[in-house]
Amino acid sequence: MAALAMPRAALAEEIYDIRWKDLLPADQPVLRNAFRDVIDHDGAPLSSLQPESSGARHEWDGKIVRIPGFVVPLDYAGSGVTTFILVPYAGACIHVPPPPANQLVLVTTEEPYESGGLFEAVSVTGRLGITTVSTELAEVGYSLVADKIELYRS
Repeated sequence: MAALAMPRAALAEEIYDIRWKDLLPADQPVLRNAFRDVIDHDGAPLSSLQPESSGARHEWDGKIVRIPGFVVPLDYAGSGVTTFILVPYAGACIHVPPPPANQLVLVTTEEPYESGGLFEAVSVTGRLGITTVSTELAEVGYSLVADKIELYRS
């Protein structure tokens, strides 16, 4: 009965606003996108140029997080995206090699997201998990079941 008297917000889990560096182990520096504008698209697949990951940050496992990034679509329902890789910079995995797996998040959503394209920044909120997923584009180190996807506002 006491729970019924509590405000709804008091029952909700805390949402942690995180950035890409927060997904890296404490001793790993953020890698710059050194390959921008120098990729031979007729050569080896970009996934073959993905740097090795040094591990994940376990303190975020199972937490509700909000993280900004860019959508790299994998699966669709109609015209909306239902599965995508959230990447830290536009063009990752498509036009430039993917970052390490601990800088990629596999996002699934029940409600298809109508993406505005690869250069549209979004903010995704949902429960983060540590995973190892191999896609045709890259190895991915985190997963997130999206509760909310919206345009990113800095």
